[in-house]
Amino acid sequence: MPRLATLVLVLAALPTAVAASRPADDKKPALADLAFIAGAWEGKAGRATFEEHWIPASGGAMLAVSRTVAGEKMVAFEFLRIVERADGIFYVAQPNGKAPTEFKLTSLADGKAVFENPAHDFPKAITYEKQKDGGLVATISGDGKSQAFPFQPVKK
Repeated sequence: MPRLATLVLVLAALPTAVAASRPADDKKPALADLAFIAGAWEGKAGRATFEEHWIPASGGAMLAVSRTVAGEKMVAFEFLRIVERADGIFYVAQPNGKAPTEFKLTSLADGKAVFENPAHDFPKAITYEKQKDGGLVATISGDGKSQAFPFQPVKK
C-alpha cells in the first residue's frame, strides 16, 4: 500500500513539475506586451514628415492613424490597428483608406514586435522596435527590400 500512495503523490505532482519546467518565454503574447508602441510619434526624411498616433490598448485593440506630409501636402495616410483574437495578435493596415491587410504577430521580445503576412505583395513584414534613446523604429520589408521609419516621441 505505501508504494501505491507514493505513486499517487508522484503522479499528482507531475503536472505542476512539467509546468514549472517550461521556459518563462513560453507564454502567449498579450496585447499589453505591445504597450511600447502606444504614443504620438514623428519622423522626418528629406522634406517629408511622417507620424503615427497610437492609443493604448483597450477592448482588445490598439488604434492608430498615420500620415505623411511632403512640403505642405499630405501624400499618404493610413488607418492602423492591432487586435487580439483567439488565434493570435494581428496588425491591420488600411493605407489610404483601402481594404484592410492583416499581418500576424510572429515574434515579440525585448521591445521588438514582428508582424508577418508572407502572401502579401509588399510589405511581407512590419517590425516595431523601441530604441534605447526613447525612439521607435517601424520597418517594412520583404522580397529583399526594406524601408525604416525612425520616430521620436512628439513633444507637447
